[in-house]
Amino acid sequence: MCEEHRAEAIPELAVAHPRARSRPCRPAEARRAVERAVSESCRTTHTSCDAQALSDALLVASELTTNAILHGGGITDFHVDVGGRGVCLSVSDRSAELPVAKEPVDPQGRWRPGGHGWPIVCRLARDVRVTDLPSGGKCITAVVPLS
Repeated sequence: MCEEHRAEAIPELAVAHPRARSRPCRPAEARRAVERAVSESCRTTHTSCDAQALSDALLVASELTTNAILHGGGITDFHVDVGGRGVCLSVSDRSAELPVAKEPVDPQGRWRPGGHGWPIVCRLARDVRVTDLPSGGKCITAVVPLS
């Protein structure tokens, strides 16, 4: 679990900006949605898009959606908000289990494949929160700075 983990909503981000509402089935679709939302925001505000910041947001979107598919029973909802704090990504899935970082080696000392996604999300995002959903499952919200 990353240090920024919280179990609460982010109300100031939920009301301030329109959302790109879609439910991607694959990480590539999530990345396209994030790229469209950030590009549109940059066009609207007449600001340049920081290529490295966009790359970070795309990687976080990819990791969150991949984890929802592999470990969470599938993506049940997906939102992208672009605002003053950066790109706010919310990915919901069917599992109530909290994400965990796996040890890089198993008890026998063998290197494990995978297990890097959650630490990547925690490193690149300014804020990461996990919220239980009333209908079951969870929503992970990560804010990735754009500058």
